[in-house]
Amino acid sequence: MSRFENYRDAFPNARLTRSPSGVLEIALHTQGGKLVFDGHVHEQFVDLFHEIGSDPDNRVVILTGSGDAFIDAISPEGFDFFTPRGYDKIYREGKKVLMNILDIEVPMIAALNGPVLLHSEYVLLADIILATPETVFQDKPHFDFGIVPGDGVNLLWPEVIGSVRGRYFILTRQILDAETAREYGAVNEIVPADRLLDRAREIAEGLAALPPLTGRYTRIALTQKLRRIIDEGVGYGLALEGISAAEVARAMATKA
Repeated sequence: MSRFENYRDAFPNARLTRSPSGVLEIALHTQGGKLVFDGHVHEQFVDLFHEIGSDPDNRVVILTGSGDAFIDAISPEGFDFFTPRGYDKIYREGKKVLMNILDIEVPMIAALNGPVLLHSEYVLLADIILATPETVFQDKPHFDFGIVPGDGVNLLWPEVIGSVRGRYFILTRQILDAETAREYGAVNEIVPADRLLDRAREIAEGLAALPPLTGRYTRIALTQKLRRIIDEGVGYGLALEGISAAEVARAMATKA
């Protein structure tokens, strides 16, 4: 079991606060501004979500970003896609982080304060998704780097918005605005930016008022299908991503 005081300040890219009723807020950030996702963040989030899921005093979780984006920037620092040992680390972390999110066995609300251009699979594992009018979705970096989008976006977007729409979204790097995402079923509500967290907290406090086991077991009941999808598919998808990364590395070496 984890205790909030033991992990509250342990993660440099996640600002954690918790209300007296047990509503935990996670604000992702880099030095107080919007998150820049890199290999160190990738590793850190495995432990972050594990600690949160292991704390029995968390009743509801709100996941949000900082600044003007949820996640729209990536840095290669800390990643090694191009050696077997390096990619093995990415492979293991990529599988574990998604299962650790699903192992947060209390209702989860994603409060999207802006664009989500990478790792939107984290968002799609939440139970309630709130967006601002400025929120857009895209799977941008995989094809930018020339690699297979196999980290879970390939599984969850077709599940959430439909197979044909989901495959089109991935293959064309489609930009989904908030209204279209709501029409497709990937967003529940669109809220003005200055009301986003207030609305998330309003919903969260209502859920926190449920009997503890009711809230916890409802999350478990609602995510059984997602758990099967991730468990069966993400390892294979990440393996394909790794093979494509090896081919990119070989092409780069040939040009050098």
